[in-house]
Amino acid sequence: MLEKNFDPKTAEPRLYAAWEASGAFLPIDDPAAEPFSIVIPPPNVTGRLHIGHALNNTLQDVLIRFERMRGKAALWLPGTDHAGIATQMVVERQLAAEGNVGRRDLGREAFVEKVWEWKAESGGAIVGQLRRLGASCDWSRERFTLDEGLSAAVRKVFVTLHAEGLIYRDKRLVNWDPHFQTAISDLEVEQREVDGSYWHFAYPLEDGSGEVVVATTRPETMLGDTAVAVHPTDERYKALVGKNVRLPIAGRLVPIIADDYADPEKGSGAVKITPAHDFNDFQVSKRHGLPQINILDDFARLNDNVPPEYRGLDRFEARRKVVAEFEALGLLRGIEPTRHMVPHGDRSGVVVEPYLTDQWYVNAEVLAQPAIKAVEEGRTVFEPRHWEKTFFEWMRNIQPWCISRQLWWGHRIPAWYGPDGQVFVAEDEEAAKAAARTAYGRDERLRQDEDVLDTWFSSALWPFSTLGWPQEARDLKRFYPTSTLVTGFDIIFFWVARMMMQGLHFMGEVPFRRIFINALVRDAEGRKMSKSKGNVLDPLELVDDYGADALRFTLTAMSGAARDIKLSRQRIEGYRNFGTKLWNATRFCLMNGCARAEGFDPAKVKIALNRWIVSQAVRTEQAMTRALNGCAFDEAADAIYRFIWNVYCDWYVEAAKPALNGTDEAAGAETRATAAWVLDLALKLLHPVMPFITEELWSQTAAVGAPREHQGFLITAPWPDLPASLVDAEAETEIGLLLAAISEGRSVRSELNVPVAARPPLLVLEATERQRAVLEANAAVISQMLRVEALRFLDAAPAGAIPFVVEGATLALPVAEFIDLAAERARLGKEIAGLASDIDRTARKLGNADFVARAPEEVVEENRERMAEAQDAKAKLEAALQRLSQVG
Repeated sequence: MLEKNFDPKTAEPRLYAAWEASGAFLPIDDPAAEPFSIVIPPPNVTGRLHIGHALNNTLQDVLIRFERMRGKAALWLPGTDHAGIATQMVVERQLAAEGNVGRRDLGREAFVEKVWEWKAESGGAIVGQLRRLGASCDWSRERFTLDEGLSAAVRKVFVTLHAEGLIYRDKRLVNWDPHFQTAISDLEVEQREVDGSYWHFAYPLEDGSGEVVVATTRPETMLGDTAVAVHPTDERYKALVGKNVRLPIAGRLVPIIADDYADPEKGSGAVKITPAHDFNDFQVSKRHGLPQINILDDFARLNDNVPPEYRGLDRFEARRKVVAEFEALGLLRGIEPTRHMVPHGDRSGVVVEPYLTDQWYVNAEVLAQPAIKAVEEGRTVFEPRHWEKTFFEWMRNIQPWCISRQLWWGHRIPAWYGPDGQVFVAEDEEAAKAAARTAYGRDERLRQDEDVLDTWFSSALWPFSTLGWPQEARDLKRFYPTSTLVTGFDIIFFWVARMMMQGLHFMGEVPFRRIFINALVRDAEGRKMSKSKGNVLDPLELVDDYGADALRFTLTAMSGAARDIKLSRQRIEGYRNFGTKLWNATRFCLMNGCARAEGFDPAKVKIALNRWIVSQAVRTEQAMTRALNGCAFDEAADAIYRFIWNVYCDWYVEAAKPALNGTDEAAGAETRATAAWVLDLALKLLHPVMPFITEELWSQTAAVGAPREHQGFLITAPWPDLPASLVDAEAETEIGLLLAAISEGRSVRSELNVPVAARPPLLVLEATERQRAVLEANAAVISQMLRVEALRFLDAAPAGAIPFVVEGATLALPVAEFIDLAAERARLGKEIAGLASDIDRTARKLGNADFVARAPEEVVEENRERMAEAQDAKAKLEAALQRLSQVG
């Protein structure tokens, strides 16, 4: 007998270990099987599973389990990213905590060795956490972005792109993190709103005839100014264009130039131009051929390009000194407090500087063109489709991609320098030495580039490097292009676009046919989760509290394409109850002898109720297959939830009780066999979303009745493919009438507070012959489920009966003897008045433009939802009052 409750804490690890040991996660080795492949977005090796990971990996697992059950060679390839800056930071902090020397004291080789030691001991914890979620990855193929195979792919790509002129070295502005002394990507920059000031400085004209006032939030950068820009149409400055101002403190002359970048409506209309420390100013300098003076060193201290008294000062110390000196010179024209956005390193937490430095770049504009064309032609499709617009906007305005990082942990750039600075790019040092020997005519000592590659460079190769490229690997031929990528919108540009570019360039084909962009998980009020708000939901805690299945189903059911997910513990608890409902229904079936029958054919069932449940099962299978094919995860979850909870448990199991407990042996046998067949089908359909409880029920019911065609684990059982001919419109019409009668009768009882113990008759007043026959044939079901004492056929409703219409038939419940009609009218009137008052109050609030403009979006939405709920409740009560008015 099945245990009373499902225990996720003991069942989940046991079942996962059994799946893995059985080889269920491996793609089937059948050359005729259609391949279906997904590469996991590799989490950082330092990472811990967060709620975004839980959503993303749940959806991937739903897809892979679905396609595996459909008989495809389904590969979900896992792995982790070396996460250059994040991992280096973790190990540096560990060294500091242990009181050891810093990385520079250790030296590069010893430090990298320490990182590998950390990775072996502590890295990859997230892999175990993914297992807890139920992720059915093929762990035998697990990859790491720094393993030897992927490293060889990275070197080959770099060398090839360099030979093609698509990788080059250039001096440009980058986001510079002074804490780590490295360039960082835009994704690693966090904009924070801080208190600051606009300092208004006067720059005297060279001839002493006046001054130009500029404003800045970073006064120290004025030491690197090389121009002042004004708008070409600004009449105030037309006569000054071409003249010079003398830069205070530095003493050098800088020109006044005309450029559209200057905004005549902002401040004085004149703007200081610091090309080496501002991205917009850098572009202005390119247009006008201005000098680019870098005034900072790698630690954001002022360098030798500034007056001697400023050299070596920290940037913020220099800021205070500059302001003080302007004030002393009488050139400070004002200080304006402001709150503004300032870029910070997301790992270091320090202010990031635009910094002019020599770096390696990829000509992304050239590589982007085939990727744009592939999406335009539909060779890769975004779901939801509106993300294609975002992709095109980014790709059509793409800038050179800075791929070098001043770190030690990562793929070291395969470039070596000769004594004269000549660069030799090669896949290994021996090849570089051979090239140098050819260039110099002799052996020369070479020095390898100190930098490593941007983490995104190696992860851009993930879909083909993980499958064995550059070797002619079997997996590469079989599983590339991959089928579907499931990822977040925030890395469409940083990762998705770059995989598209590299995949098309090196494989000649898109890396994936479909890209599903999953939603963002927020808290129950719609706010972004953050530690500072205290609203973070830890998925591992949720798994501990509710089981993996409940969390998985919640995330799947809420993953509609057009909305973010508002997650709450109450909702997860609700879906845990859904699992409990299925468990209890299975126990009921077992206790009532429902077992698989030898040779059972759903097409041959005779009883209308059984034909109806078979028909509903077919419709559910069709809906789920269609939804999962289209990544409509929420629709799939809704379909199986409705079928199991509402159709099977609430209606079928309850309506089947008279047959199960009756004396008609043939009806009982058919109903037991049908209930068991439908239960097996429901377990299969639910398995991709709730794998643990379904696998447990599958195994617990394996020995009940005739053997299944598939004797193994549910994870490898075939997905149902039921013929449309099993849809039975006649049975759906018949049982539809029955259920409508029971539902509407229950509504009458509930709305009018008819006592549960009261058992009035159900009167049939007007109905077709067929409807009368259906109702009469199911009188026992109606009596049990509606709690009526009998079914009676009359021509007119007696006094005290409440009539109602279902499917064109008029029925009635005589309730006057069970309730106080006058008291009910008074109660309903009072409740309707209260709801009307609530609706009016909320409507006035929502009609207040000032409230709507000032209130947080989630508060406005809550008010709208509250009003809609009140309107629905009021309508139901008004209908109940209308019923009372019909009592004869």
